Formats: sequence, C-alpha cells, structure tokens
Amino acid sequence: MNLFDYSASALLMESKPKILIVEDESAHAEALSEGLSRSGYDCTIVTTGLKAVELLAKQTYDLVITDLILGSDIDGLAVLQAAKQHSPSTEVILITAHASVATCREALRDGAYDYVTKPIDIEGLRDVVSRALERGHLIRDNRLLRQMLNEHFGFEGIVGQSQAMMDIISTVRQVAPSDITVLIQGESGTGKELIARALHTNSHRRNKRFVALNCAGLNESVLESELFGHVKGAFTGATTDRRGRFEHANGGTLLLDEVGDTSSAMQAKLLRVLEGGEVTPVGSNESINVDVRLISATNHDLVVAAAEKKFRQDLYFRLKGVSISLPPLRDRREDIPLLVAHFLKEFAAKHDKSITGLDTDVRRVLAAYPWPGNVRQLRNVIEGMVVLARGERLELEDVPDEIRHFAPRPVALLTSDRQSSSTEVATTANEISAGMSIAVAEKQLIRKTLDFTNGNREQAAKMLGIGARTLYRKLKEYDLS
Repeated sequence: MNLFDYSASALLMESKPKILIVEDESAHAEALSEGLSRSGYDCTIVTTGLKAVELLAKQTYDLVITDLILGSDIDGLAVLQAAKQHSPSTEVILITAHASVATCREALRDGAYDYVTKPIDIEGLRDVVSRALERGHLIRDNRLLRQMLNEHFGFEGIVGQSQAMMDIISTVRQVAPSDITVLIQGESGTGKELIARALHTNSHRRNKRFVALNCAGLNESVLESELFGHVKGAFTGATTDRRGRFEHANGGTLLLDEVGDTSSAMQAKLLRVLEGGEVTPVGSNESINVDVRLISATNHDLVVAAAEKKFRQDLYFRLKGVSISLPPLRDRREDIPLLVAHFLKEFAAKHDKSITGLDTDVRRVLAAYPWPGNVRQLRNVIEGMVVLARGERLELEDVPDEIRHFAPRPVALLTSDRQSSSTEVATTANEISAGMSIAVAEKQLIRKTLDFTNGNREQAAKMLGIGARTLYRKLKEYDLS
C-alpha cells in the first residue's frame, strides 16, 4: 500500500468476505451457507474440525462459524484456537445446542466474537455475522495502517496495498535521490501532486522549496509571468519586479501540473529552460541561472499528443526522464478499503466527530462505485459523510444518493409486485394436473417455486411452508440443483 487510501474478487466490489462454516451435520451446514451466501458472503463448508484446522493453516478467512460439538472429532474450541493462531483478525462465532455459560465464557475469553444457539435464526445470525466482520475489518485496517506508516515513512499521503501502487512507491524510492526529470501521468484526482511531493521529500532537495503550478486555464502571457517572473513596467499592472516560480523554487523542486495544456510557444520556452538552466523574466534582457528539479504531471497521453503535433516531441523526451503512470481508482479497487479507513480517521479528527466505523453495506457500495474523480472524489465524499453523520457509525443513508443508487442491487427475495402465496405459485405450475403422483407434483412445485424466487432456497422454503432443512432433503431426494 502507499499512503493514499480504501477488493474480494479484485474486490470487484469490496471483496466478498470469506466465511468458513464448520458443521458435522451437512444439511444444517448447507442451510447456513445458502442463507449467508444470499447476503453476499463467500462460504466454504467443512464437516470436521480436523479439516477446518487444516484449511485455516493454508488460507485466511474473514470469519469462522463452527459448531461447538463436532461429533467424535475435535471440538469448536480447538477450531477457535487454530483460527486465532493463524490469523488473529479472523473472527469466530460458535454454535451450540447447549448454551453452557461456562463453555461460552471460556470461548469468549479465548477470542470468540460471540455464540448463537440452535435452532438458528438466519436473520439473527446475519446480524451477528455483519457485526463480527465489521470488527475484523477494523482490526485489519488498523494493522495495515500501522504497517504502512512504518514501511512508507516519508511518503505521507500515499496509501495503497495494490501491486500497482507498491511498484510506484518502489520507483519513487529509486528515483527520488537523483535530479532526473519525472513525468507523472494519470487521470485527474489520482494523486499526481502527492507523488511529486514524495519525490521532493525523499531527495537531497528536501530542505528547499517545493513549488507547484497548475498550467491549465492560464493564458500564455500569465503563465509566462508565473513561470519566469517579470520586471517593473513589463506590462500594464506590473508595478514591481516579481520572481517567477522557477526562481522561487531555486535549489528545490518545481511541479508543472497539467503541462500537456501548455501552448506550442510556451513549450518552446520550457525546452530552452531545460537545456540552458536559465530563465528570462518578462520585460528583461538579463537571464537568471536556476537550479531546479523539474517534475511534470498531466492527464493527457503525451505520446498521442506528440504524434498529433499538439505537444513537442523534443520537450516530451526532456520531461520524461522517468515516467510514472498512476492507475485510476477503479483499476485498484483493493485500495479502496484502506483509503476509506485513512480518510475516516483523518476527517473524524478534523471535524471532532466520534465515528467508530462504517457498516458492511457502506463498504460494499463504496467499493462498487467507479469513482470517476478518483481518490480526490473519494476523499471529498468521506469528508462529507463524516460531517453529516448523525451517529457513531456511517450507515447506508449517509452515502450520497448518486453513489448509493449506482451500486448494483442484490437479487431481491421478492419484489412487491411479485409477492405471492405458495398456492398462487402452484397455480403457475401447469405441469401439475389431476392423476399426477404426489411425489411428482411435489417435485414440480418445488422446482417452480425455486424458479419463482430466482433460486433463493430460503425464500422458497418459507413460501412452501417447510423448513430449510426439509427443503434441502427434498432437493437431494428429487435431484434438483
């Protein structure tokens, strides 16, 4: 990561939280998995404690849900110990039919997040799972932030754990001590100035000035004066001599932001400065020697611009001693959670707000949004959410409408215009007719109900008026997938 900050499938959205379900009763395990998968979780089932311990040694899960009693196998407390040994931030929820106070206290003392009792209320379990995952997220985020500060001290502000950003930080470390020109390319809001400051801070020029100038929107005469300065009387309103940015940054670093927007005439003047190391103030005949490390940034593809004769190729080669390309935030979604945590902490302190975290749904929505304004937009959104937050946790209603409404919605269990009783569903099953055996009719009814609920087994069981475990047995009996 770098110090700019917030994928479970490359997060396509925020990566799906991975849950390990340890239950020796397979039908019960499948029912739990189905119920939690519908909430967007990636569930893995094992039926023995030994298999669970084996998996925990090989890979990391966000959450483990384990039965306390696992037949003749090792029990849930052993699974809890293994989970905490291999990944302290993995939360563990115990399931027990014997809510022994002593056993539960022992489990909580050993690091379990909570316990639930049989029979399982899936809605209640979802709530416990959501809270457990939230705590795990915060623990991991805090650990990553601490690691980041230790590993990237001196690169304050650059936050990210994606390989792309790690490679960029490595390049910055290598390039910073030299005086070579650097061209930073990337969309607006990706943090180009941040990289430029990191280059300066880690160079031998760190005790001199870092000066930045955005070239976009300035006409040629104003830009020339800003860069090279002017003498008194050089033009109307020039009542005193004024040093330009090159002279002001002498001995330090000058960032020319949006250099791709400069005119052809200004490009020629910049080329002369790079070749001669001197500037001539507007209205003066005397040149001034300057020692400046030049860093340029642009959101344009200068290779294309040079091919189209919109940017001088010779200047492009002079600016591009080393090229750094910053990816848009949508291409490094694995950085979104850490960025959100970073900004949340920053703005909670700035605005004196007691914000302890954010709901899982908020994380998922933020991770799904394409962020056309990149990190700058994310930063502004988090600050606005913190300022307007009414509670100690950021909830879905705190997310701006345009972002909340963009996120793809999960498949609805039943939309309002499709609510129906099991009898109404049965009437659509035209394969069911008089003289049909009960078994065949039952199979057709189950299949039709599953079609109606888009495969939602939990909802299908409710509509059919049977338990989830009964439905699972019927699915196996009738070979329905």
